[in-house]
Amino acid sequence: MNKITCICLGVRSMEKSIKFYRDKLGFQTDEKGNNPDVVFFNTPGTKFELFPLELLAKDISEDNPPKIANSFAGITLAYNVEQKEDVDKIIALARNAGAEIVKEPQDVFWGGYHAYFADLDGYYWEVAWGPNFKYDTNGMLVL
Repeated sequence: MNKITCICLGVRSMEKSIKFYRDKLGFQTDEKGNNPDVVFFNTPGTKFELFPLELLAKDISEDNPPKIANSFAGITLAYNVEQKEDVDKIIALARNAGAEIVKEPQDVFWGGYHAYFADLDGYYWEVAWGPNFKYDTNGMLVL
């Protein structure tokens, strides 16, 4: 077991979240509706899914669903870019889409450049560039 095929975010409002990711940030999907039961985005490599938060908790366990927290769960999502200036561009896009910028773009100790934003449900995204990052033909980070 050495792969992640899909990342699912439980969201409080499908309508707001699909508009944020699809319409403002440009994530691609075949979904045309604004309030579907579930939505999958056509990302290279690992797929990205949105599902209503309360239904996701019940899907995990109908009888004993996990408690829904309003705090940091210790997980971040990353969007790595090939050019340093792309960090600034993505953060500007996220800001215009209504994301909270929690860390403005800046140089970091490991030689890279990064920033963080929180989406509408408080999921943290790191946008990062590294001088030694390499990418495959699909734009996926190669480690």
